[in-house]
Amino acid sequence: MADVFEEEPESTVSIQEYLKGVEEQELEADLVLGGDEGKECTYPKGYMKRQAIFSCLTCTPNGNAGVCTACSLSCHDGHEILELWTKRNFRCDCGNSKFGEYFCKLSPNKDVENVDNSYNQNFKGAYCTCGHPYPDPNVEEQEEMIQCCVCEDWFHEEHLGLESCDEIPRDEEGEPTYEDLICQVCSAAFSFLMLYPQYIWAVAGKPDTAANAKEKEVMEEVQLDCGSSGKLQDDDGACDSYKSSNANSSVKVEGGSIGDSLVSAETSEKSLGSSDCKPDASSSISCLLGVDLAADPPVLEKRRPMFLAKNWRSVLCQCKSCLNFYNQKEIGFLLDKDDSIAEYEKMAKQKREEKLQQQEGLEMNFLNKLGHVHKMEILSGIADMKNEIHSFLESFDSSRPITTDDIHQVFENLSKKRRRDF
Repeated sequence: MADVFEEEPESTVSIQEYLKGVEEQELEADLVLGGDEGKECTYPKGYMKRQAIFSCLTCTPNGNAGVCTACSLSCHDGHEILELWTKRNFRCDCGNSKFGEYFCKLSPNKDVENVDNSYNQNFKGAYCTCGHPYPDPNVEEQEEMIQCCVCEDWFHEEHLGLESCDEIPRDEEGEPTYEDLICQVCSAAFSFLMLYPQYIWAVAGKPDTAANAKEKEVMEEVQLDCGSSGKLQDDDGACDSYKSSNANSSVKVEGGSIGDSLVSAETSEKSLGSSDCKPDASSSISCLLGVDLAADPPVLEKRRPMFLAKNWRSVLCQCKSCLNFYNQKEIGFLLDKDDSIAEYEKMAKQKREEKLQQQEGLEMNFLNKLGHVHKMEILSGIADMKNEIHSFLESFDSSRPITTDDIHQVFENLSKKRRRDF
């Protein structure tokens, strides 16, 4: 009977595990928020290329409005908030006509409506073709979801529309080898990508061979301005797994058909390799595809999700004809590198590093402003704490976890030392 009344063991964690967990959480938050500290409403900045957006179901249960990070914290504290991660070309709605008589606390002078904002089912808390919420309360273990870079909806792996033989491109450690996903529905407008060499497609578990290095070099060096060759050539070792997964896909162009898979090397060299980037009389760029996409766009006979390799956007043709096509399809954002999640996260990491450096500078400035006695007391206290923790770790049995009592003992020892010193 005594065992029944025994307390459950205290949940414990090592210092290394705790510090690593805190650092990972801070980094994840910075990546999602893009380094935004949430102090000012982003409305005055206009339609931002990309920013973290939240939906308040308390104020707008129809899911027809989105608010920035600062407004989610200051104006909607305690409300039912949905974190939507990031959205492109979005302006904060907080306090406009969709919120009735409610005004934004941070930036009250706003237009009645942001007419250029786009809203999908995510703003209502629904995701994927299944329309389920995330996290899903009816599922014990939450499935990983992947965002389409076009419609910006999120999809479960099993609902992507993959064939039984298909797989999501990942390396041996399970990390994605793709930069962007274009979902099955959006892929219809992107059949023209099948005209590009196969190295734009991400591949699952592809080894780092010489062929891959060549593809990587091409991806990094290809520039579509008039200062480079602009020549796009296929590679014999390109994307065999993606080729097999698209074996039933066919692209018709100008009344013909480009194989039963992707563009063949012969077709690629003929249509792409001969189109160097050369200035003509009007200083325009020659088309890399040799096809007028706006007049006769390719037709994808079978829709498939598309997984694009890193830096694939830099390969897109920027001739006048293709630019008109992008504008017609409203996909010109793909040419803006700042639109990509990879670039957004890169910017967030830079801001994080700058913030940490600034904090270190503030700490040094604080110390420099102190008098000699106060400065020595603070530095002495820091040294005592470091020494005490070091002594504790040296004598601690690493085979057992650190408990709350252990931490209390460290600070008790510090207090005793301070009392002896005084």
